[in-house]
Amino acid sequence: MKEYKSIKEITGPLIIVEGVTNVGYNEIVEIELESGERRRGQVLEIFRDKAVIQVFEDTQGLDVEKTVVRFKGRAFKLLVSEDMIGKFFNGFGESLKEKIVPEEELDINGSPINPCAREYPRDFIETGISAIDAMNTLVRGQKLPIFSCSGLPHNQLATQVAIQSRAKKEDFVVVLATMGLTHDEVRFFINRIEKAGSIDRMICFFNLASDPVIQRIVVPRVALTAAEFLAFKKGYHVLVLLTDMTNYANALREVSAAREEVTGRRGYPPYLYTDLASIYERSGRIKGKKGSLTQFPILTMPEDDITHPIPDLSGYITEGQLIMDRSFQMKGIYPPINLLPSLSRLMNKGIGKEFTREDHKQVSDQTYACYGNTVKLRDLASIIGEGALTETDRLYLKFGDELERKFINQGMDERRTIEETLEIAWDILSILPDSELRRLEKFFVDKYGKGRNS
Repeated sequence: MKEYKSIKEITGPLIIVEGVTNVGYNEIVEIELESGERRRGQVLEIFRDKAVIQVFEDTQGLDVEKTVVRFKGRAFKLLVSEDMIGKFFNGFGESLKEKIVPEEELDINGSPINPCAREYPRDFIETGISAIDAMNTLVRGQKLPIFSCSGLPHNQLATQVAIQSRAKKEDFVVVLATMGLTHDEVRFFINRIEKAGSIDRMICFFNLASDPVIQRIVVPRVALTAAEFLAFKKGYHVLVLLTDMTNYANALREVSAAREEVTGRRGYPPYLYTDLASIYERSGRIKGKKGSLTQFPILTMPEDDITHPIPDLSGYITEGQLIMDRSFQMKGIYPPINLLPSLSRLMNKGIGKEFTREDHKQVSDQTYACYGNTVKLRDLASIIGEGALTETDRLYLKFGDELERKFINQGMDERRTIEETLEIAWDILSILPDSELRRLEKFFVDKYGKGRNS
């Protein structure tokens, strides 16, 4: 352990120490104040004999002349164990209640997965939410983000997914990590999870808005380290929910500004894409390993702008997106997921006879096609009036209303199996004549479309 009393400068959450030797990137630092109080930090950058350290707590009270900095000679590591399941932790991975018995100590930055060792994501994760399970299916090993807007119920949806998600006949664990949320929002998560009795298959990491900004950068890596341990060493299928990635990116921008780095788009650091990829790409499946790691990150689009750097770059890295729409919220639809711009690129790897039901693909395709036609007819009706539409056109309008009211809309405590979801879709498709359902094979219509109108 190397000890220095040579702090040159304190800038926001950063301190600069000079005269250092043999110090490594990401090395953990202990900072001792004159009072004896100790804080933690991490080496962010090294230039000749100077080290830039990000302080995990805050820099208030640090004295340039009297503060002692000790370099630990190791990276930030997390104590992990199966004993973590069923417990709450802070952003540093410290248990908020009873302590755990650690099995291993792992670097929170993880280890890169050899691309040749990756196995293609497949198999169905049932969330119990129709708009996801039927139309934008979540597959084990996938990363599927929610693009939301400020004020929409994305946290409610995240809680519902955490409570309801299932992987058939397998050991399944949900890891929840919050970033920059208020006390009320975190209390909502805790109350809902405890009320549902789901904590025994969950691990929760909480970072509050009042916590130091640096902790916001650490918490997703801490959560993913615990998830990797359970998935790749213990054989669990792990679903990781990260909310809100916009708060994470804003913390990254704040640290970048303190370092006086050259900025990229909208003031974010030019390495934002690489940094987000270092988080998202930790999901997947590995050949020869029983477990899998699936990510369900949530981000709020600043000013509802999908071209903003955070959703824009996230869309490049991830395999699809679920779009939450204000207009659906105004109609009283929960969850307010707009089906048309939403997409799960790996959906076909998790549906069909082996995983869900044989008619799933065709029902999904037909529902998309009919709903797309409905949206066009709504625009036309607003111009020429509904009375000028044909009888079939008016059936399409009825179909769209029923799809939003009965299929997309569901209660916050309502869990639907994939079979129940597909039956609701068949009932709504029965509004339209057979001549309009060109994507459905007659075999499926006869088998599942009972009581249909010809």
